[in-house]
Amino acid sequence: MIRTIDTDLVIQNVKEMCIKVNHYLSSDMDEAMKAAVDTEKSELGKKILNQLQDNLKIADEEMIPICQDTGMAVFFLEVGQDVHFEGMEIEDAINEGVRQGYTEGFLRKSVVGDPLIRENTKDNTPAVIHYAIVPGDKVKITLAPKGFGSENMSRIFMLKPADGIEGVKNAILTAVKDAGPNACPPMVVGVGVGGTFEKCAILAKKALTRPVNERSDIPYVKDMENEMLDEINKLGIGPGGLGGTTTALAVNINTYPTHIAGLPVAVNICCHVNRHVVREI
Repeated sequence: MIRTIDTDLVIQNVKEMCIKVNHYLSSDMDEAMKAAVDTEKSELGKKILNQLQDNLKIADEEMIPICQDTGMAVFFLEVGQDVHFEGMEIEDAINEGVRQGYTEGFLRKSVVGDPLIRENTKDNTPAVIHYAIVPGDKVKITLAPKGFGSENMSRIFMLKPADGIEGVKNAILTAVKDAGPNACPPMVVGVGVGGTFEKCAILAKKALTRPVNERSDIPYVKDMENEMLDEINKLGIGPGGLGGTTTALAVNINTYPTHIAGLPVAVNICCHVNRHVVREI
C-alpha cells in the first residue's frame, strides 16, 4: 500500500535536525570523547581533551554551535519504495529545511553558489543529497554536516589489485599522516573500499555516520578497523595535533564489490565533533 508523506513534514524534521546536530554531540561521540580522557597517556593530550569537554559543555548550556564551522549539509536519504511525496519536490523540501534550520538557528552560512565565482548563498543551501530506494513505506534521513577543515584532508587512492589489504592499510595511514593536526583530532576516519572512483568516496562519507562504538559485521573488516585505530594512535599526532595517544576515536570501513582491474580506496576524515543525526518518518 502506498503511503503519502507531505513534504512539510520533511521540511520540519530537516530544520530541527540541522539545529540539533550543530549544538549537541551525538551520544556515541559523547561517550567516546569522555572515554578518551581516561585512556590518553599524554598529560598535554588530557588537557586538550578536557578543554574540548569544557567547550562542549558550554555549547550545550548556552545553545552555541559545537564548532564554528557548521558545515555543508550532507544527507543520506533512504526512501521506501511505497512512499509517495506530496507537496514540494523532495530535493526542494530538504533544501528548504536546511535554509530554515541554518537561518533560524543562527548557524554559519558556508556554501558558495559557484565553486569559482564564490558568492555565498546566504542560507547554506544547496545541500549534498545521496538517495537510495529501499523496501517499505518509511523515509530514513541521515544528516552529517561536514566542516571543511577535515574534508580538505580527504583522499582517494586508485590502487592496483596486487596492492591488496596492505595497500589499503598504507593508504589509510598515509591520509591520516598527511592530515596531521589539520583535521582537528581526535578524528574519526571513514574509509570506503571498492566500487568505482565516486562510489568509494560515498562509502567513506557514509562510514562516518556509523556510531563509533559499532564495528563492521565482516570479520576481516572488523579486524582491519581495530588494527588501523591502533596504528593511527601510535602516530603520536594526538588531541589538537599537539601529541598524545588519541589521534582517532574510530576507524569505520565500508566495502563494496569492484572491477577485476581496480582497488579504489577513499579516506574521509572528520574532526572530533563528527556530527551525525538520524530520523525516520
